[in-house]
Amino acid sequence: MNSLLFGTAGIPLDTNPRTTADGIKQVKKLGLGAMELEFVHSVNITKEKAPEIKKIAEENNIVLTCHAPYFINLNSMEKAKIKASIDRILNSARITNLCHGYSVCFHPGFYMGQEPKKVYNTIKINLKEVVSTLKNEGNNIWVRPETTGKESQFGNVDEILQLSQELDNVMPCVDFAHFHARTNGKYNTYKEFASILEAIEKKLGRKGLENMHMHITGIAYGPKGEKNHLTLKESDLKYEELIKALKDFKVKGVAISESPNIEEDAMMMKRLFERM
Repeated sequence: MNSLLFGTAGIPLDTNPRTTADGIKQVKKLGLGAMELEFVHSVNITKEKAPEIKKIAEENNIVLTCHAPYFINLNSMEKAKIKASIDRILNSARITNLCHGYSVCFHPGFYMGQEPKKVYNTIKINLKEVVSTLKNEGNNIWVRPETTGKESQFGNVDEILQLSQELDNVMPCVDFAHFHARTNGKYNTYKEFASILEAIEKKLGRKGLENMHMHITGIAYGPKGEKNHLTLKESDLKYEELIKALKDFKVKGVAISESPNIEEDAMMMKRLFERM
């Protein structure tokens, strides 16, 4: 990617009628560059519909990403649940690829009270199956396990970066609010944001920083981590320092606003980024 594009998690709120196609056009109208397809409850675009979405995204020069369903646990104790999780990621990746999407992200799983190293190995084996299936289908979409918002969830920065180093076509989806919530209020200064970006560059090279898929939102949290999303101004997230770090590290890729006021915060971040 040649620049950092800001976009919305799903169809902008003021889109009417609320269809994916109209959402893409609205994103363009707002001066934004990206939109995340929200498959969080189900993959809601059909194979037949995907070419139309692709055409509209290309005509409007909008980059699409996707958030796969929430019901994914690549470390489930039940084989059937692991198979269903793999299928959900594959289905999301196939449809997003047909829409000419860039990247599919998902929450990889839970520790389930197990030793983190054991969990890492289980998730890596199952993710490897996802990647090789897609590769065999000629689908080179970026597959992105996301940094998660609770200590009970697999997905701290080291785990996600290690998966990205060890598996082809895997890169991180970095959710800065999740870091902040997971650590009960840390990761909220320029220095700490920079440390995350430094870790990415160290493990994945410049390619890691020039091919980012990020989520940014305000967040409410407690001792156990993430509670719910807030708008940036309602939250304690030092988003100006975060945007400055992204600018200083010359980050490129896609930054998706997951705030309740998705397009307002996306536009605010874009203006901030351009002013710096």
